[in-house]
Amino acid sequence: MATTFKPFTSDDITTHRTLLHEAIPITGAMISGTYGGVAVATGSEGHIKNFPKHGMFQSVYDYPHLSSSANHIFDITVGYSSGSALKSSSNKQDAKKTNIYNQMAQILMGHDLSGAIKPFQIPGQSEPMRECWFINFSRLLTKDEIKKGSFSLVLGTGSALDHGFVQRRTYTDDGAATNYYTDSPAGEYAIMSSSKTAGINNEAALGNQGLLFYQAGILVLTGTAEWTALTTGSAGDTQTDGAGNTGTLRAMFSGSSISASANAIRHRMYNVEFNNTTELNSTIYFCRFNHNDFNYSSNPTYLSESTIRVKLQTLDQSVTYGTTIGLYSADNELLAVTKFSEPLKKNPSQEFIVRVRLDY
Repeated sequence: MATTFKPFTSDDITTHRTLLHEAIPITGAMISGTYGGVAVATGSEGHIKNFPKHGMFQSVYDYPHLSSSANHIFDITVGYSSGSALKSSSNKQDAKKTNIYNQMAQILMGHDLSGAIKPFQIPGQSEPMRECWFINFSRLLTKDEIKKGSFSLVLGTGSALDHGFVQRRTYTDDGAATNYYTDSPAGEYAIMSSSKTAGINNEAALGNQGLLFYQAGILVLTGTAEWTALTTGSAGDTQTDGAGNTGTLRAMFSGSSISASANAIRHRMYNVEFNNTTELNSTIYFCRFNHNDFNYSSNPTYLSESTIRVKLQTLDQSVTYGTTIGLYSADNELLAVTKFSEPLKKNPSQEFIVRVRLDY
C-alpha cells in the first residue's frame, strides 16, 4: 500500500471515445427458408423458434435453435394500431397484434402531451404507420447500436417460396449518417426508403417505407397499401385485407397468425447487412514524475543498516525502479493498478510522464 500520494490536477486527466465497427452480413440462405431446404414446405425449419403458448413473435437463429452453438439473430412480429382499417375482433390474434403495436410504439415513439401513445410516424408524412412489421435484432449483433447509413435489407417481391429472388426491392437508410432524428425515447432513428436493385427485375421503388432505431436495434416496416401487390405465395392462403386484396402480405396482418405473417416476410429476405458499433470510452491519466518525485522507497529492503542499497558511494544519486502505478480515490482507496513491462529506472536527474488509459 502506498504511503506517498501525488494528486492529479485537471490538466492531468482527459477523456476519449472510440467507435469500433463490425460488418454484419445475414444471408438469405440463413433466414429466408433455403437454409431449411425441403423442411420449409412442411413448416419445420430448425433455425426458427415459434412460441405456441403466447404466439406473439418468432425468433430466428443461425443454427437449429436447439443446438448449443446456435446464436439468436433477431425476432419478427407484426402489429396494427386501434385506428387501423384492418382491425377487427374477428381477426386472428387481434388483441395481441394491437398490444404489440402499442408496446413497440410506447417504447420507440413515446407519448404525446395528453399522455396518449404516439403512433409510428415517418417524418414529413401526414398519415401514421398503422400496420407494421417489427424486426428486433439481437444485441449480440448490434452491440451498442447500428451504424448510421450502413443498413440494407433486400426483399424478394415474387412468390414467397421463389428462392431465386428474381424480383427484388432494397430498403436502406442512405444519408442517415448526417440526417437522423432524436425525438425518440429509445434514441436516434432514421427513415428507411426503398429503391431498385441494379441488374435485377425489380418492382418500382416505394419511397419511404419505415423507420430504423439505431440504439434499440429495431427495424419498423410499414404495411401500407403498397404491400397489396406482394403475394404471400403460400399454398391455401386465402386471407383478405380490408380493401378486398386476397393472398397478399397486407392480408396476412388480419387473416393469419403472427407466426404466419412473420414467415411471409422472412421467406422474402434475400439479404440483410449493417455495421454494428461498439462505443469504447476511455479516461486517460498523465502520471507526471518530476525530477524530485519518487526517488526513494518505503520498502524496508531499500535500506540496509540505514544505508540505501543502490548507492555505492555517499555522493551517488539515489535510484528507484518503479514497477507499478496505482490509481487511488480521494480517500486513498486503491481503485486500479497498472504494471510496467519492465522496471522503470528513476533518479533525481530524470523526469518523465506515464500515460495510463482506463477503458470502460
